[in-house]
Amino acid sequence: MFNEHVVNVIMMLASCGAFLIGFKLLSDNMEKLAGNSLKRLFNKTSDNKAIGVGIGAVSTAVVQSSGVTTVMVVGFVNAGIMSLYQAATMIMGANIGTTVTAQIAALGSFDIAPIFISLLFIGIMMEMLFKKEKVKSIGLALAGLGLVFFGLECMSSAMESYKTSPAVTSLLASINNPFLLLLFGIVFTAILQSSSAVTTIIISMAANGLVIGGGGNAILFIILGSNIGSCVTALISSIGTSVNARRASIIHLLFNISGAILFAILLLCWRSFYDTTFVRWFSQPTTQIAMFHTFFNVVCTLLFLPFTKLLVKASTLIVREKKKTEKEPWELVYMDKRFLATPAVALEQLKKETYRMADMSMDSLRTAFRGFIDRDMEAVEKVYEANENISKLSEQISEYLVRTSASGISLADEKIVSALHNNVGDIARIAELADNFTKYTKRAVKHNLVFSDGINEKLEEMHEMLHRQYDMVKRIGLEGDRSLVEDSDKLEDKIDCTRRELVAEHITRLEQGKCRPENNTVFVNLVCNMERIGDHLNFIVHSTDA
Repeated sequence: MFNEHVVNVIMMLASCGAFLIGFKLLSDNMEKLAGNSLKRLFNKTSDNKAIGVGIGAVSTAVVQSSGVTTVMVVGFVNAGIMSLYQAATMIMGANIGTTVTAQIAALGSFDIAPIFISLLFIGIMMEMLFKKEKVKSIGLALAGLGLVFFGLECMSSAMESYKTSPAVTSLLASINNPFLLLLFGIVFTAILQSSSAVTTIIISMAANGLVIGGGGNAILFIILGSNIGSCVTALISSIGTSVNARRASIIHLLFNISGAILFAILLLCWRSFYDTTFVRWFSQPTTQIAMFHTFFNVVCTLLFLPFTKLLVKASTLIVREKKKTEKEPWELVYMDKRFLATPAVALEQLKKETYRMADMSMDSLRTAFRGFIDRDMEAVEKVYEANENISKLSEQISEYLVRTSASGISLADEKIVSALHNNVGDIARIAELADNFTKYTKRAVKHNLVFSDGINEKLEEMHEMLHRQYDMVKRIGLEGDRSLVEDSDKLEDKIDCTRRELVAEHITRLEQGKCRPENNTVFVNLVCNMERIGDHLNFIVHSTDA
């Protein structure tokens, strides 16, 4: 037979495991459900402080993890699409959003806890019985929430026997050194990588009458320490990133340390702070801790928000600017590996990368076409170099699409992944067709091919139609303006008609002896290649129709 204390310890560890799994299940599925909302939220980044805080708070409250939000913010800064100023306000908001978990955990001390635990069964049944992806995600999110409360209930049961144990209560009461408690909060949170988990465990202990430090402000020092320990995730994530990304993680650390120091000084000077405020205002110990956690983060945000620029300045002094190295054209601009933790955001960034690749392909096409018209042999080398970069970028986008697909995404997101794979293939084909133009340039120069008067002007018209079509394709893809689909289709039909007319006119000129026969292969292939580029642009527009 196991010793009773060993069994209790095992039960507490298992309960903590169940809580953390439930927390992850809840977080992952809330992320899936809020995928499009998160994309829209992060696309609304602005220099307005209140908006930045709001975005950080809401996104963290939704995904139930400040770690996910701060890692995403580091990713956006690393990609160069979010300023340090914007990142600072979002990080402050994330600290507020993460307090929602503690408020949920505090409900466990009320009689409604069994209702939440029943969600574990209801949620699993929803996942098993329904086929719709969204309903399954809702079911798993509810099951995760139920598992969180189940873990808390089991933890409480395991702790219950220690309520009347003089040895345990005296041991906990003896741990009253504020600095030791602060350090404990930092280390424990760094290990679990979740301040919410640490706060919830403290709440569970309080629910069972197990008081650390013998009461008073002692328990609050652990909360302060957990806020500092929560910075570990962002610090680890910033390793090997750009200077600004490392600065963003330093801003997170500076903000949390500064807030903890200010409150630590307050608690050391005002020994009865907790008893005369939260203990008096709220009857339940669990609610007292949860409300202090929220109060601390809100007050810190209000205090430091006016000094956001100072935090940014401090981070630039700590992390010095190194000699800038220009990014290669084939290196990713919008995508960052940190976004893989939030697939919906990752797909939005990969879409932007895909259209950046499309921009490069259309630029390559313009260079190749102008080279053909002007008989410029230097354009041949420029197109070759551009297409090398396009090929490398294509490989990176495809690799990230595979990694995103493997991260357990929803069926709707899987369709987006499939469409982007197809788009990357079509864009790569446009670059290959542009390369064909360079072959025609070489042949035209080598054999001194001369076309009939007015032909170059007609070819230029067809070429410009392709770029007008691409402008519409890009607006449809990035802005979601589906009202342009019909116009794009009409322009593509016009390009097809132009190809037929040009070939028919060319054949007539050949029959009349107005055109040299050696021009035939180059001219026909050229206009056919342009028509095929129009087809590939049309495929991109309709890639999500299936």
